Amino acid sequence: MGSQVWCFIAIFILITTGESRKTTDKTCHPNDLKGLISFKAAIRSDDSGRLEKWIGYGCCKWEGISCNNTTGRVTQINLPGFFTSSDDSPVQTSMNGHLSPSITLLSSLEVIDLSGLTGLTGNIPPSIGFRLPKLRKLSLFGNKLEGRLPESIGKLFNLEVMYLHENSFSSTLPESLGNLKSLRFLDLHSNGYTGVVPDCIANLTNLETLNLQNNFLSHIPANIGDLQALKELDLSNNSLRGRIPSSITKLKSISVIYLNNNQLEGEIPQPFSSDQMPALRFLRLHDNLLVGRIPDSLGYLTSLERVSLANNKLEGSIPTSLGNLRSLTELYINGNQLSGQIPSSLGQLSRLLILNISNNMIREPLPQEMASLINLQTLDLSFNRLNLFSIPYWLLKLPSLSQIHLASCRIQGELTEFLQSTPSSLQVIDFSDNNLTGNIPALIGSLTELYLLNLAGNSLIGQIPSTITNLVNLGVLDLRSNKLEGSLHRVFEIQTRFGGGSLTYIDFSDNRFSTGIEQIGTGMQQGIQYLNLSHNFLKGRIHTAIGTLGSMQSLDLSYNNIESELPPSLGNATSLERLKLQKNNFTGKIPNEFLKLKELEELDLSNNMLIGEIPFGKPLIDFPKSSYLQNRGLCGKPLGPCPL
Repeated sequence: MGSQVWCFIAIFILITTGESRKTTDKTCHPNDLKGLISFKAAIRSDDSGRLEKWIGYGCCKWEGISCNNTTGRVTQINLPGFFTSSDDSPVQTSMNGHLSPSITLLSSLEVIDLSGLTGLTGNIPPSIGFRLPKLRKLSLFGNKLEGRLPESIGKLFNLEVMYLHENSFSSTLPESLGNLKSLRFLDLHSNGYTGVVPDCIANLTNLETLNLQNNFLSHIPANIGDLQALKELDLSNNSLRGRIPSSITKLKSISVIYLNNNQLEGEIPQPFSSDQMPALRFLRLHDNLLVGRIPDSLGYLTSLERVSLANNKLEGSIPTSLGNLRSLTELYINGNQLSGQIPSSLGQLSRLLILNISNNMIREPLPQEMASLINLQTLDLSFNRLNLFSIPYWLLKLPSLSQIHLASCRIQGELTEFLQSTPSSLQVIDFSDNNLTGNIPALIGSLTELYLLNLAGNSLIGQIPSTITNLVNLGVLDLRSNKLEGSLHRVFEIQTRFGGGSLTYIDFSDNRFSTGIEQIGTGMQQGIQYLNLSHNFLKGRIHTAIGTLGSMQSLDLSYNNIESELPPSLGNATSLERLKLQKNNFTGKIPNEFLKLKELEELDLSNNMLIGEIPFGKPLIDFPKSSYLQNRGLCGKPLGPCPL
């Protein structure tokens, strides 16, 4: 008898599972099939080739489609633009077309992932909340969708993930968002939302991530502290006004707070004990209108790793309590009105990598304890009220230092002693606007890792040393406003020696250079973008090779003694946005080839000896008369008509 029962059960299982498989394999539910076919029909092109495989009626076998094994209903549409192919290699594809509202016919959908298709347009269907009650994940980021977030979105009571960032959605956020009690991740950044962050957002008690950056929102809810599960809050790059709500300190799970690049006012809310925000690691409040002092109680937040309070209106001294932040790796308090001295307690921050206190009112001396910052890579003390006179010896011995910014610190003397103590691994040196004298020493060539050298605004004399050609990694060279003289040719050699060519920015303006103008473009790499040689004593002719500098965006040769015709080849530098050649001795006509400079936004050819008709056409006719005045015989628009 027992064997007969087990035989019956086995036959029943075979029959029922066979029927289920038959139902799933044979055809879609009519509504699912209609919705998917309509979706496919609205897509004009799919370079992944996935949709062209949607053939027949067995949609559960179609690529990107998943179904419930029992009901046969479609539960997932997974067609992201970025995915992993069958051989585990990453693939980036796109779809061009319209998001069909018929997608809401698939009433059992739990997951919609159409992210990163880049060419998908249209709106979120207004009926989405009524038609798709089982939806758990809605991922449509990285497309070209627009319109408003429909009010019915609040009916998606099972929704856990909503990624709609990097689209063109607009209007206000619906109050119904507060109904999404299951929501854990909400990302709407980089859209065009306006108005306020609705107070109802505080109802989302399971929310872990809230990202609304890069919109036009104007208000932080006062009850933001009710989001006790929140780990990441990003409201940066909006139009937020008013004060930062004090309730923000009640976020016990918070790890990330980004409120930077807004118009927030008032003081920074103070945590009143170490129990508040105990997990906070990243705090960005820079580029606001915050006032008052940096709270002493910031020292309670011992989990902090990165803090940026830069570019506000903070005042008072730097609190000694910051020395308690032993996990801190980056501290940006530049661009405020801080005064007093740097506290010696900062020397306790042994993990610190970046310290920026520039553009304040800090006074000397620098604390000797800073010599303990053995991991410090970047130090910026520029534009304070420091009278350093000389660079502290211990500073140059920091073993990890790669960037040193000491602009306008009243450093005196010659560079030779400094360079003798400087580690060759330095990548950035900014000693601009100091009182340095003497020559640029040949030792400069030993800093072979150097990317940026800024010695502008000093009293350096003599010629550029030949060893500068050793700096094959140099990208930015600023020597403006000194008393340097001689030829420019050694600088241009940096572009070619040892296969270099990283140099993109050169500013030698306001010096006494006299030769080398003819080498512009000859042998130089294409990467040069900014070249300013104005206010020198340069003579000679411009070589036709200047037209090979296809990446050049700004060229300023004004206030020199250049005697040359304007080379027609300059019209090939089609990336030019700024061209200043005034106060020279240029002769001849303006070449017709200049009409190819379509990106040109600023032009000055005044005070030369140019003649003839200005070539008619954009962009030349759009510049004001002042761009052409004080020449020998220029005529034509925008000047007066040429004589018959």
